[in-house]
Formats: sequence, structure tokens, C-alpha cells
Amino acid sequence: MDPAASVESRIGPEAVSEKLTMDLPNLSRRNVFGLVAGAGAVPLLQACSAQSETGPSGAPNEPPKAVGQPMPDGVRLPSSPPRRKAEDSVGFAIVGLGGYALRNIMPTFEQGRRAHISALVSGNADKMARVADAYGVARDACYSYDTFDDIASDDRIDAVYIILPNGLHAEYAERAFAAGKHVLCEKPMALSDAECQRVIEAAERADRKMMIAYRCHFEPHNLKAMEIMREGTLGDIAMIRTNQHYVMGPTAPEQNWRANRALAGSGPLEDYGIYGLQSALYLTGEMPTTIAARMHQPRDDPRFSQIVATVGTVMQFPSGAIAELSTSYDASSSNRGVVWGNKGKLIMDPATG
Repeated sequence: MDPAASVESRIGPEAVSEKLTMDLPNLSRRNVFGLVAGAGAVPLLQACSAQSETGPSGAPNEPPKAVGQPMPDGVRLPSSPPRRKAEDSVGFAIVGLGGYALRNIMPTFEQGRRAHISALVSGNADKMARVADAYGVARDACYSYDTFDDIASDDRIDAVYIILPNGLHAEYAERAFAAGKHVLCEKPMALSDAECQRVIEAAERADRKMMIAYRCHFEPHNLKAMEIMREGTLGDIAMIRTNQHYVMGPTAPEQNWRANRALAGSGPLEDYGIYGLQSALYLTGEMPTTIAARMHQPRDDPRFSQIVATVGTVMQFPSGAIAELSTSYDASSSNRGVVWGNKGKLIMDPATG
């Protein structure tokens, strides 16, 4: 479901400030993820401005396409290849060599004993060669987006890690399953519940595992917050408020995939706001019965010619708890979550940093 798109079809893209309210008596976890344009999550706040491997594709209705980009700024490649891994180590093909992959994800493989980088996929051959040499990846394990399907015959690859813009997740997950590989994918899984279902069915047909790299379910402070809620320390929950905001710099859909609807979806909710949405679900332990949302798309701002700038959401849960969630690409930085109960208050600030 793409609420912003339905609004635009009625009033045009110049300005969207619209309220959408739904009663959801039989909402499943999968459906609520589809409702907000997919689920999962991973990028840290700094990743929100990271250069993507994939360039925007132009018009919002143009099918997204993966292409190579230059080496991002601020990348420090290893001075020597990583140490040898255990025999049972899982070999990953990194799909997309953008800033987040090179600065945040790939360096962490050295910390794990049972996972290693065995292949690379990129549209920039020169950059890929430099990265391959630094990480000890064989040149014949370097694939372009055009030759991606050839990974099927490469036994060095057990799984792929998809680190591409949102609009390409479903395509490359399905292609990886068709090649017989397991999939680890950045959040969100896809941009609609229909795409998510396609990916799930592709995994089932291939008998391979699918995982969304949503780190908050494994981090100590989030686990502690869940424990506090399970123990009833705060009493009955009355209200949850979350803010995920930052100001996007000057850009346009042709320059930044996050401003491009085909690659990003409708706006900040799919990227940064999903942290607040997920926290409301795992802190209450419930699924909402009603959801109301407002979105704003400024006029005459090239950053938001295709996407909305701000989304505000209110959810009510069967227990009576209310969650107010806000996420924006055009508001001063905030990464905060607060829970009020009738016996106490929980504050997480930063909530997901």
C-alpha cells in the first residue's frame, strides 16, 4: 500500500497534507508491515546520508535499476586481507558497494568467526577491484549487476547480503533465491506487502533462509527495554511517543535515492521512521487495532518533489495504549522514544543509535 501515492492521484504532488485513518480489527504482523510499506531495519543514523551504490532512476514511475557509483568519501579499506575463517564459515556476496556497505557493514565481518566476504557485486568495476584486493576476494568472485545471476554456479557463495536502495530489495532477493542462495537483506524487505509476499514465496520455493538485518532486536538496551515491559515495571502503558528526524541536505531525485520514489518508497517512514514503529510493537507486545496518519509534502522543494517530508502516525492497541510516532527528513535531529505507564516512565535517547 502506498498512501502518499493515493493522495497524489487525487490532488497532485505539489502539496500533500492528508489524513488517513483505518480500523484494523484483524491486523496481522505481516499486514501492518505491508501497510507501512515493508518491515525490517538496520541503518544507523549516519547511514541516512551515506552514498548509495545505486543511482536514482529519474521519474517516480520508472522501474529502478542498479548502477555503479564512484568510491564514497570517508572509506578506509583494510591494509591487509582479513584472517582466515573457520571451516564452517558462511561465505557472503556483498551486493552493493555504497557508503553504508563499505563504512559500516564490511569492516565488521572481521569480528565474526563464522562469516566472511567471499564475493562482491557492483556496477563499478574499478571500485570493486580495489575493494576485492583489500578484502582478499578473488577477481573471479566479482560480479556486475548484469552477471549477478551467475552466482548460482559459485560454491564460494552461501548467502548474499543485499545493501541496495529499498526499491531494489525484492528484485535482488528473488534473484538470489533463484540462484539457490540464502538472503540477508537491509530493511525494509520491500516497498509493499505484495512484494514482501513474493520474496517469502521465493524463499520457500528455493528452501533457503531469508533474514532482514534489523539490529534493534539484538542490541542490549533494546533487549533491556523489552524485559522491563514484560516485567510490568511501568505498570499499564498509557502512551508511547517516538521521534526519528533529521534534515536532508540540498538534493533532488536524480542525485539521492532517498528522494526518489521508485527507489525509496513514499518517504522517511520506510527508512528512519520504521524504528519508532517497530519499538511501539515490541514494547507493547501488541498489534494495533487502529492507525491514523498525516503526511506533509512541501511545495517547490526539489528534495520532496517525489516523496513526503514528514509523517505523523497515531496507533491504538487493544490494551488501550496509544502510540504517537513522528518521522521526518525536514526536522531537527531527534532519535528518541518515551513510554509512560501508570507506575513509571521509560526514556530512550538516543533510542536506536
